[in-house]
Amino acid sequence: MHLFISDLDGTLLDRNAELPAETKDRLNRLIADGMDFTVATARTYSSVGRILAGLELKLPLILMNGVLIYDPVLQKYDVVNKLSSGAVEKVLKLRRQLDLAPFMYRMQGDVMTTAFDRLLGESMHDFYEERVRKYGKQFCQADRLEDIAEDVIYFCFIDKSERLQPLYNAIKEVPDLSMAYYPDIYGEDYYLEIFSSAASKEAGVKWLREKLGADRITAFGDNLNDLPMFDAADERIAVNNAAEELKKRADRVIGANTENGVAVYLERYFGGKTEEKNG
Repeated sequence: MHLFISDLDGTLLDRNAELPAETKDRLNRLIADGMDFTVATARTYSSVGRILAGLELKLPLILMNGVLIYDPVLQKYDVVNKLSSGAVEKVLKLRRQLDLAPFMYRMQGDVMTTAFDRLLGESMHDFYEERVRKYGKQFCQADRLEDIAEDVIYFCFIDKSERLQPLYNAIKEVPDLSMAYYPDIYGEDYYLEIFSSAASKEAGVKWLREKLGADRITAFGDNLNDLPMFDAADERIAVNNAAEELKKRADRVIGANTENGVAVYLERYFGGKTEEKNG
């Protein structure tokens, strides 16, 4: 099996964080013809399900940078990586000291909830409002996150890089925590996402390789949080709008996300394979 895995924002999606109808049609034709394809993203299924509606995905999806792996056919989570109570306490204590406010994600059974106690800055407000308006996502506002800090799987901070850097520096020394720290492609601020050290896009790709028996994996990405996925792939492809560091790690660079780069490449790849068979 040759498995193709694509990031979403900045890679498969357009500048409006939507999947163009042309891209969807091209991918559906390839999937119907036997292409093994899935996605890996920092997003949750509540937004991914709406963004990718109509795309005939049959293989597990890597969500929240590998914290969750979701089976769209059986409609269940195959993998859930929760944070330890000690790790959660550490993050919440540090954010108080640094006057930061996260979105805190919890998984209780198969139900995921997202909570916050404050919305700091324009980017955090925009994140909240877009997900409520565009994806119908529900948030819970708490007086104190510490009072509901059970079954936590993920923290998402959105702020200026100079405000997030001290938290990043402190957390990177904690052995049971992992992070994704990268610029927001839709704005001026940065994302700092904190999760279990057992989770990453790299771990998700390795899980899929073993689960599906894939002997070759091609990964498509655009941002720094795709570097772990590149580490686990056999072939690494960056879109033309990708961060320079990612391009340096890529085996090849293809068209930008606004040019249907991933779908065009896959059509050419499988078109070439068809010609080889016919020849």
